[in-house]
Amino acid sequence: MYQIISDGSCDLPPELAREKNIDVVPFYVSFDDETFYKEIAEMPIREFYEKMVEHENVIFPKSSLPSIEDYQNTFEKYVNQGIPVICICITTKFSGSYQAAMNAKNILVETYPDARITVIDSMLDTVLQGLYALEAAKLREQGVPYDEAIKRLLAIRETGRIFFTVGNVDYLKHGGRIGKLSSLAASLLGIRPLITLKEGEIFPSGISRSRRKSLEAVMNLLDNHIKALQQQGEDMKDYIVDVGFGYDVREAEDFLAEAKERFRNVLDTESIRLYQIGAAISVHTGPYPLGFGFLKKA
Repeated sequence: MYQIISDGSCDLPPELAREKNIDVVPFYVSFDDETFYKEIAEMPIREFYEKMVEHENVIFPKSSLPSIEDYQNTFEKYVNQGIPVICICITTKFSGSYQAAMNAKNILVETYPDARITVIDSMLDTVLQGLYALEAAKLREQGVPYDEAIKRLLAIRETGRIFFTVGNVDYLKHGGRIGKLSSLAASLLGIRPLITLKEGEIFPSGISRSRRKSLEAVMNLLDNHIKALQQQGEDMKDYIVDVGFGYDVREAEDFLAEAKERFRNVLDTESIRLYQIGAAISVHTGPYPLGFGFLKKA
């Protein structure tokens, strides 16, 4: 038996995290740069999005990573019981959460030299990180030993992809996720960027001039990636996919229905689920991110 822990970037619904026995160490979010609230626990995600939408382009919220103490307190609960820990953190390209977890581990092993704590840079974020954490939980359910589970998790993290778009580039610009010149040009032209996350970093994957076309382009990005994998002899039964969205539930449901129809002969579309993207990522994307998370099964 071992405990799965993830930082709040995994964006797992609290009830699902409890069901799968995944302990989540939340990020913090602030709208005034002074008062920070624990995401979900102290700032419900719907309330977070409503504030963004009501004050769009006026208030840019900020997120803050879990503290060393947050991790230390969470780890110690299990270390005291002799339970090994696997902690899954957001890509180090986006946050210092991994380093905070490592610092907490190093502090604890001075007191508990036999503690088994493995901190993993998932090279992922948001709902794709959630899929990764769920794969860890599946390995545990199947009785896969601790060291073997870590080995399998490390083997699949580079297969992760996120293909998504956003409502506009204002939040990306404000958060420094894209260059100032390119974001300014995008703002003037009213275009929507297409973005791919792979190997822990984001890359531009095109532009579109309307929301409808940008969503079609996101479908095409996933389609092209699947075809490339098939050409390499990969079996799509070995992969899982989900849909991550922000504020607009109805748009996400329509997008999911379209995806299920388009990929019904390729993927296990009945297993695709909707997950709401949380504050740690939405402070950079704004209230209207929408796209796919794609990962090889562990």
